[in-house]
Amino acid sequence: MEKSQVLRVNNTQVVCETIDGEVVIVNLDKGYYYSLLKTGAEVWSRIERQIDRYSLIQEMTQIYDGSVEEITAGMDEFLANLQQEELIITDSGTKSVGINNSTPKTSQTTERPRFEKPMLEKFTDMEDLLLLDPIHEVDMEAGWPNAKTT
Repeated sequence: MEKSQVLRVNNTQVVCETIDGEVVIVNLDKGYYYSLLKTGAEVWSRIERQIDRYSLIQEMTQIYDGSVEEITAGMDEFLANLQQEELIITDSGTKSVGINNSTPKTSQTTERPRFEKPMLEKFTDMEDLLLLDPIHEVDMEAGWPNAKTT
């Protein structure tokens, strides 16, 4: 992945919601849902801003304690997983919103939290139900739920 590529949510296939610090993502085409916590949720919030890879890694090195190499490797693996699951896409022509220069919020201390490699948890147990969702196919005559016919 090139450092200037802008990362963004694949809005044609994905819906997401952040609830109490956890990001829940649903891939509407596949019927899978995902969970992101901690570092993964932090990264997702930046991807929602359409940030480029370089700026994303710079922000993570400002927020978390860890070597640039460690953070870069962890971020590249995580971003590759998000792309493989078709949750994000990259654009080379879109402008990034850039680095957030705000100081990370910490309680009475200047120590940064240790970098934890972001993890993407994938769940497939509700695939059939999610594929019946009216977001996909609603036929006024047939009613709901009706599975897609192939």
